Amino acid sequence: MRIGVYCGSFNPVHKGHIRIVRAVLRQKLADRVLIIPTGNYWDKQDLLPVEDRIRMLRHFENEKIRIDDTHNGIPYTVEVFEALEKEYPEDTLCLIVGGDNLPAFDKWVRYQDLLKYDFIIVPRSPVTPSKVIRYMEQFSKENYAVLKTRNIPISSTAIRENLDDYEKIKDMIDYRVYQDYREILKK
Repeated sequence: MRIGVYCGSFNPVHKGHIRIVRAVLRQKLADRVLIIPTGNYWDKQDLLPVEDRIRMLRHFENEKIRIDDTHNGIPYTVEVFEALEKEYPEDTLCLIVGGDNLPAFDKWVRYQDLLKYDFIIVPRSPVTPSKVIRYMEQFSKENYAVLKTRNIPISSTAIRENLDDYEKIKDMIDYRVYQDYREILKK
């Protein structure tokens, strides 16, 4: 089985995140997607508690979309993959990564060790599908696929800034997540 692994803050999860997951499954780039909300890390210290982000993600869980609640405290993607490899030794793990991460991918902790896994790359500005090919050549990487999707201009920051007006963000966030998010913030 091919398992797409989608790590991120999901603070909050928005329609763009879910559209990516569904496109990965629809395009048969993975048989199942494992969504792993991360803990606080070097560039994001103001995240909601991971339990709250998992709660919001659970709205989308089904037999093909699984929400991980055990690897959230692992600080580096490579360590997450090493742990998952032990749990899924017979499966192929695929890193779902935004193309906008490729220019600095060589700055990731032990990025060379991640190159052994398949990649599913989500085109994101400014990295177009043609630029993805150049980055993959730079890393001498052949086992990757580029997700066929249009750029999804949704921002978790914009959602957080407009929580008082659902009409402004209704195209970005599922109403159930919106309700959960507002309830969580009231705590």
